[in-house]
Amino acid sequence: MCLFVRIVLCKIKNKGFVKIKSLSPHNRSGYEAAAQRFCASDLEVDLSGRSFMITGANSGIGKRAALEVSARGGTVHMVCRNESRAEAARQDIVEQKLLPVSSQNVHVHIVDLSNARRVWEFAQSFTQSNSLHVLINNAGCMVNQRELTEDGLEKNFATNTLGTFILTTALIPSLKRVEDPRVVTVSSGGMLTQKLNVDDLQFEKGAFDGTAAYAQNKRQQVILTDRWASQHKEIHFSSMHPGWADTPAVQTSMPAFHAKMQSRLRTEAMGADTVVWLAASAAAREQPSGLFFQDRRAVAAHLPLASSRSSPQEEEKLLAALEEFSLKFKP
Repeated sequence: MCLFVRIVLCKIKNKGFVKIKSLSPHNRSGYEAAAQRFCASDLEVDLSGRSFMITGANSGIGKRAALEVSARGGTVHMVCRNESRAEAARQDIVEQKLLPVSSQNVHVHIVDLSNARRVWEFAQSFTQSNSLHVLINNAGCMVNQRELTEDGLEKNFATNTLGTFILTTALIPSLKRVEDPRVVTVSSGGMLTQKLNVDDLQFEKGAFDGTAAYAQNKRQQVILTDRWASQHKEIHFSSMHPGWADTPAVQTSMPAFHAKMQSRLRTEAMGADTVVWLAASAAAREQPSGLFFQDRRAVAAHLPLASSRSSPQEEEKLLAALEEFSLKFKP
C-alpha cells in the first residue's frame, strides 16, 4: 500500500500552512523505520572523478548532500543565490575535520534560479569549461504572498519550475557526454494534493495561496522528471520526497508548522539520504528512470483514489509553455 495512504490534509484558515494529522511515514520515526531496510554498502562508494551540481546547496538538504558527496571524493558545484552564505557553507564543508575534503573539490557559483536569463548564461558558461555527471535540483522557494521577479514572473513558478526546467534542459547535452549521468529533483509530498493546472501556471486567478503554488510547482517537477526520462534514455532521472525535515526553509516558510512539529521532524541528514542514494549509488541506477522516491524506495506519485492524474495533452501543454518561456529568455 502507498506510503501516503494515511495522510490527511486540511487547510488551516489564515495560517498559511498545511496541517498534517498523520505524519508517520514522513517524519523522523518514519525515516527510522524505513532505515532498517537500507543496505549500508549502497553508499560505500568512491565518487572521485565525478562532478555533482547541487542547487540551493548553502543550507538544509542541499548543504548536507554537498557534504556527503564531497566526503566520498566527488567534486561539488554549489549553485546558490547568496554569496556570503554560500561561501560560509563551502568553508563549513571544507573544515569538517573527519572528512577527506579539500577546498579544491568544492566550488561556489552564484545564480538566482528565479532569473531565467542568468540561469541560461550560467549553464552555457559552465558547460564550456566543466564536465558534469549528476545534477541535483534542490533549490526552491515558498513565497506566501504573490511576488513578481524583475522579468514579471511569479516567483515560486520562476524558481521552482522554470528555473529547474531551464537549468536541466541546458545541461542535458553535457550530461549525455559522460558515463552514468543522473538528474535528481527534490520534490515534495505536498504535490500529492495537486493536479496539474496548466491554465494558471503563474497563479493569476483567484486568491493567491503560497502553499498551493509551491505544491503545484512540485507536481510540475514530478511530471517533468517522467517526461525527461522518456525523452533522454541516456540519463537516469528521478524525483523524490525528502520527508518533513527541520531545515531553514521550513522554519522560514512554515513557522507555525515547524513550531508544532519540531520534535518530530527529520534531521537534514535524514532528508538528504535518498538524494545522495539516488545521485551516487549503483542500486539507484538499477531502478527505472523517471520514478518518484521516498526513503530509497519508489513510491506512488498519486494518492489512492485521488483525481490528481493529468492527461498527456495537459502535460504536453506544460512542456510547450515552459519551452516558450525558456526560449524567451535564452541569450
